Amino acid sequence: MTLPPAEAAAPRARIDAAAFAANLQRVRALCPTSKVMAVVKANAYGHGIDAIIPGLKAADGAAVARFGEGVALRKAGWNGRVVVLGGVRDGAELKAAAEHRLDVVAHHAGHVRLLTGTPLPSPVDVWLKFDSGMHRLGFDAQGFTNALDALKACPSVGGPVRLMTHLACADERDNAHTRLQVDDFVALVDGIDGERSIANSAAVLGWPDTHADWVRPGLMLYGVSPFANETAASLGLAPVMTLTSRLIAVKTVPAGGAVGYGATWVAERDTRIGIAAIGYGDGYPWRLAGPASRGAVALVNGERCPLVGRVSMDMTAISLESQPDAQLGDPVVLWGEGLPVEEVAGWAGTLPYELLCGIASRVPR
Repeated sequence: MTLPPAEAAAPRARIDAAAFAANLQRVRALCPTSKVMAVVKANAYGHGIDAIIPGLKAADGAAVARFGEGVALRKAGWNGRVVVLGGVRDGAELKAAAEHRLDVVAHHAGHVRLLTGTPLPSPVDVWLKFDSGMHRLGFDAQGFTNALDALKACPSVGGPVRLMTHLACADERDNAHTRLQVDDFVALVDGIDGERSIANSAAVLGWPDTHADWVRPGLMLYGVSPFANETAASLGLAPVMTLTSRLIAVKTVPAGGAVGYGATWVAERDTRIGIAAIGYGDGYPWRLAGPASRGAVALVNGERCPLVGRVSMDMTAISLESQPDAQLGDPVVLWGEGLPVEEVAGWAGTLPYELLCGIASRVPR
């Protein structure tokens, strides 16, 4: 028997840039009159900026959360518009934003003071954020109006200020809070010159009257549904990340034998199991196995096989009762192609965002 090389057995996150591009085209089909600002914060939702750059080419712009992410996106080769959603912290960051051609979001009075008080060699494009009901970032109505007046007169601000808000409950198709947010934003910006942006992934799919001049899809670009009871496939989306590993051990546990830390799983009969080289040290959730796992499975040779025992730092045990011919080196899919990450997140009692963003740096993309 030939053992797989150690590097081949280690977990990997396979990134399909073509799927990212196809999901972006799905956005365009849904929003034919809107520009697309692809949200690639948190290292492209854990997928890796470098890995998704080829699929990003058809976007009109990209959005990140922090200044450093914007610089990283430039270094990765992206030359299109970059919007820093969290804004900048100080004059040094603002000057560097101008140097790197980064758009900045103004969402509190300090940002306005920074812009009006910092001479720049070239102006920056600014997006002004209204807090329409998320109560996280953004101005109230009067603050928004005052900020807009100040920014219009500021030589450090280039072109018409763009106007934006963010929706709290768009992932619920019939939530009245979304309608209130949209109505408040539309009323506030009525008659103001400047492009508008409202829609996140859920709004792109479920609230077509929010599409406006720019849409800001994130999760759907990675092939994940933003709706709790709808699959990505039903929405015409393809998974971009497939998290894989291989079996590094295969053995039979005798009836009454326990598997893993805490002896939380005990074999009712002689049971063949495989050990996959992946664990919580790689970002695979500890909560996925054990009494609270709610039926978690992995794919071994394309077939669903239950997890058994606790997930360890580097290893996960899998029942091979339905795979009697499985052997060392056989492929294991933890989520992605054939096993939606939304389903895995449900077993773990978390969100797909957390799983995707939580993949450790030691896992190659």
